[in-house]
Amino acid sequence: MFNAEKPSLDQLPSAKQLVRSTVIAGVSAVAILVAVVLPAEYNIDPTGIGRVIGLKKMGEIKTQLADEAEADRLMDQAAEEQSSLLYDVLGLFVGAAYAQEAASETSEAWRDETSFTLEPGESAEWKLVMEKGQTAQYRMAVEGGKVNFDLHGHGGGNSVTYEMGRGSTGSEGAILAEFNGEHGWFWRNRDNADVTVTLQLRGEYSEVKQAD
Repeated sequence: MFNAEKPSLDQLPSAKQLVRSTVIAGVSAVAILVAVVLPAEYNIDPTGIGRVIGLKKMGEIKTQLADEAEADRLMDQAAEEQSSLLYDVLGLFVGAAYAQEAASETSEAWRDETSFTLEPGESAEWKLVMEKGQTAQYRMAVEGGKVNFDLHGHGGGNSVTYEMGRGSTGSEGAILAEFNGEHGWFWRNRDNADVTVTLQLRGEYSEVKQAD
């Protein structure tokens, strides 16, 4: 155990001394704040002491750096807002482009479609009634085998062959009518199994009909 003597009452500071010490500490803290902290940290020098001892220069540097950092933050924020606006505008343009493309595809949808099955050795013939200079687009698909076909036209004593195919599984293109009349296909199944022909059509023609 420690055997320490207790201080006597005469050795303890009086209330007056405590008050004086507290006042001195408070005044010192205020003086340090005004003379050192404010010039060094915030570039505020009400007494001029900070300029004399070089602390105000330090405060100017810190204030300048803080201003530059704030300016950089504002520039980054403005750049982000501009980028966001740019993406929004591009999104509108892209959306409009997709809408226009969809509308274009819709407007170019196939006008007519026919599908039929040919047994081995069987034939069929379909024609478009067209006037000279008119154009029709077509897409032909063959499932289950292959066909021979002859794409031709006739009318008013005129005849023309546009395309011929042997062992075809499909074809697509356009017909430009060289004269008024009927323009279309003759198919024959030369395989040993049934085949299904699907024909899609659009363009300038007045009628689609199956030849007798």
